[in-house]
Amino acid sequence: MACVGKSRSVISASDDGSIRQWTRNGKTIGQPWRSDGGGVKSIAVSPDETMLASGSTDGRIRLWDIKDGRIVGKPWEGHSNSVTCVDWSPDGQEIASGSQDGTIRRWNRTGQQIAPPIQVEGWWLTVKHSPQGDKFATCRPGDIIRVWSKNGELLIEISGPDDYSVYSLCWSMDGSCIFSGSGDGVIRKWRLIDGEELVVLRGHTEFVTSLCLTLDECYLLSASADSSVRIWNLGTNNPVGEPLRHDDQVWTVSMSHDRRYIASGGVDTRIYLWDFEAALKQSSNQVCLNMILTFPPSLILAYIECT
Repeated sequence: MACVGKSRSVISASDDGSIRQWTRNGKTIGQPWRSDGGGVKSIAVSPDETMLASGSTDGRIRLWDIKDGRIVGKPWEGHSNSVTCVDWSPDGQEIASGSQDGTIRRWNRTGQQIAPPIQVEGWWLTVKHSPQGDKFATCRPGDIIRVWSKNGELLIEISGPDDYSVYSLCWSMDGSCIFSGSGDGVIRKWRLIDGEELVVLRGHTEFVTSLCLTLDECYLLSASADSSVRIWNLGTNNPVGEPLRHDDQVWTVSMSHDRRYIASGGVDTRIYLWDFEAALKQSSNQVCLNMILTFPPSLILAYIECT
C-alpha cells in the first residue's frame, strides 16, 4: 500500500526481505531494515505513524519502530504460511492479518491474538478496517466481498456478476459503502446495508490491485495490472485525464493528506511520485515528480509516511 504525507518519506518493502526508507528525492534514509523472515509480503503504518507492521513469508508479523528502524519485541506467531495483508484499526490498538494459510487473525499491539481466527479455504488478498473501526472487509482471489464484525461474525456477503472476483477494497469515510476492484478491471461501489451496486467505473483492462479514496471523497485512485494508475471523479463517475503509466503491473497507490501527491509502486521495482494537480490538468510533462529505483528487482510495496 502507499500514501504520501507532509514528510514525504517513503517506506518500501520487497521480496528480497528488506524494508527501506527514502526521501522524496530518492535518497535512502539510514540502513535497510532486515529480518530473518524471508520476503516481506505486506506492510501497514500505524495511525499515529510511529510503528510499521510487516508480514513475511515465514508466517510471522513483525512490529517496527519507524524512527529507529528496529524490531519491537519478538515476531508474532500464529500463521502457518505467508502473511499477505495487514491492517491497523483506526485507533491503532489492533492489527488484522490475512494469510495464505486461509486464516484472518486479530492481534493487540503486544502481539497477543484477541479473537479466534477466521478460517476459510484459499488465501486472503485484503483485509480493511472500516473508518469507524467497528467492522472489517475482506476479499480472496476468485471470491466475493465479506464484511465481518469486530468479533468475527459474518455480517454480509456482497457478490457481483458471474465469475466476479475481487482484488482490492476501499471504504467510504462514513463506512456506509465499499469500493471494490475486480479481476475484469471494473471498479464498483456497493451499499453496505443491503449489498446494492451503486456505481460502476470502467477503464482498466486488467485486474485492479489497489484503491485509495481522497479524504474529501471527490476522487478515487486505482492501480491495475494493466500498468496504469487512474484518477476517477466521483461527481461524474468518469476518469480524469490520461492514465499514469508504469512499465509493468502496478500493485499499490495512495495520496497525501493535503492532496498534492500520488505515490504508486509495482513489479517494475520503481516507486513513482506524481503531482496530483498536474494530473488533473493533464499536464503530462509535469506529472511525474520523481522515480525511485530499488534493488534487487522484486515486487514493491510502498508507504509514504504521513506525519
